[in-house]
Amino acid sequence: MKINFQNKTIILILLFVFQLSSAQVKKEESIGTETVNVVKPYSPTISDAFKVKETPSLDDAGNQPKETIKYSILSVPVASTFTPSKGKAAGVEKSKQDRLFSNYATLGIGNYATLNAELFVTEDLGNNDYLSGMFRHHSSQGGIKDAELNDEFYDTALNIGYGQNNRDMSWAVDLGYQNQIYNWYGLPADFGATLPFDDRFDLINKINPNHSYNTISLGGHIDFNESIFNKIETKFTHFSDSFSSSENRFYVKPSFKVDVMDQSINTNIIVDHVSGSFEHNYTYDNEKPLDYSLTNFGIEPSFVILENDWTLELGAGVYYGLDSENSGNKFYFYPKVNASYKLVGDLMIFYTGVNGALNQNSYADFVTENPFLSPTLNMRPSSTQYNVFAGLKGKLANNISYNLTGSYLNEKNKALFKSNDYTEDLPNQNYAYGNSFGVVYQDVRTLRFYGELKADFSENVSFGINGTFNSYKNDGPQEAWNLPTMKLSSNLDVNITKQWFAGLNVFYVGERKDMQTNLDISPSATVVDLKSYFDANAHLGYKFSERLTFFLKLNNIGNQAYEKWLNYPVQGFQVLGGANYKFDF
Repeated sequence: MKINFQNKTIILILLFVFQLSSAQVKKEESIGTETVNVVKPYSPTISDAFKVKETPSLDDAGNQPKETIKYSILSVPVASTFTPSKGKAAGVEKSKQDRLFSNYATLGIGNYATLNAELFVTEDLGNNDYLSGMFRHHSSQGGIKDAELNDEFYDTALNIGYGQNNRDMSWAVDLGYQNQIYNWYGLPADFGATLPFDDRFDLINKINPNHSYNTISLGGHIDFNESIFNKIETKFTHFSDSFSSSENRFYVKPSFKVDVMDQSINTNIIVDHVSGSFEHNYTYDNEKPLDYSLTNFGIEPSFVILENDWTLELGAGVYYGLDSENSGNKFYFYPKVNASYKLVGDLMIFYTGVNGALNQNSYADFVTENPFLSPTLNMRPSSTQYNVFAGLKGKLANNISYNLTGSYLNEKNKALFKSNDYTEDLPNQNYAYGNSFGVVYQDVRTLRFYGELKADFSENVSFGINGTFNSYKNDGPQEAWNLPTMKLSSNLDVNITKQWFAGLNVFYVGERKDMQTNLDISPSATVVDLKSYFDANAHLGYKFSERLTFFLKLNNIGNQAYEKWLNYPVQGFQVLGGANYKFDF
């Protein structure tokens, strides 16, 4: 029997209605209740776990030995029309480097009939050796306001050097000569006040303040690259003046390094000898010359420990001072400890330490600092028993650096310059009219603070400023003669254009104390306060070419007649103009 599509649809609808009706009837039937009694409480248990065998069985069906497959490659050349283009490096614009010249000559002329000249030449004699020479001259014909005596000066020096630079070491020797001419022009302000006018005039005309110094030196050094020795320095100097004074000084300072238990011990050895004589003492009543012969022997071992941000140097100095003339031989012991710690990388570094040393004094060194000394000095060494210091240094920015230090020094027999007492007697020596200085030795303790700031604002502008503040304490009533309590200095350098450049330097020196007595008036000493002074100097330059540069220098712009030493006013406003020429042979 065939059932068409319409009949099939009717049958499905009837079945669906029937099913829905049956479900409705069952839903309407009431659900009864039944009580369930629990006979035994439920006690769950854990069945034994199935233990995996330590060595499972393997189905060897998948571990059959692999068959060796043999294959070959059929290489077929493929023609290609690709042609790579050549690479070209990107161009980098380089700034033109200034040419360096081996030689130069400088000549400057200014008011006060000032002449300043320099000549430096060097020539390579081979691949490793060279010969050099240096000539310097600085002079002035004087003209200081209110100076009643001749105040001109000359300073001329000539040096010749020879050296070699090899792979294992480099060495050089230097021969030099220097002639200096000065005048004791610094008469006291009230000089001759008690004399009649004609007598004072005759006395001043009688004074010949001229005196001169001559220096002959021979020295050298050797630097080792691979040796137990690091460096050896030595120098011999003969110094004399126009009053028959003479001095010989010789020193040798080798330094070497020894490795002990993975630690390098650096050792400096010092042998410093000075001997000389002065023909007369200041009162001109000695029966024999004033001779001196002093030798310092020293050894300074130390080693450095590096630990993360810490750097620690531990060492000591042992010296033996030999006084052949006075039998004053003595041992000296000094600490040598330095440490630094990077608190914030290179931005802030804390450093501290304590050091000491035995310092050899010489007539030549004293004249370098003060050329108006009388040739009647008492020579002895000075001892810095300890210098305790601590400070911070680092950078405020990439182009700004700073340094702050506080220190306390204890110095024995510190050499100080003090004005000589005088009389106004006609037979006196030319330096015995209150116009010269002597050297006195005192025990001085110094509390010092130092600050420095440097900034390179750009490649064309740099600036710096620093200051030193001192507080001195002596044993007894004596003052720290001619030591300033404050020093300030600042400089500014500017490259205006590629051709023009300029600079400014200013400095301030605080008050100092000196003492001088006119024995014709009063035997009691009088302490003199030297006023503080401020000075400003400037320079301007023009690079005409890579070889030729013109310059103009202005010194003591404030035109102040301040006294660096008692009774010695300096030159006023000074102008110096000249040129510098660089060349090669």
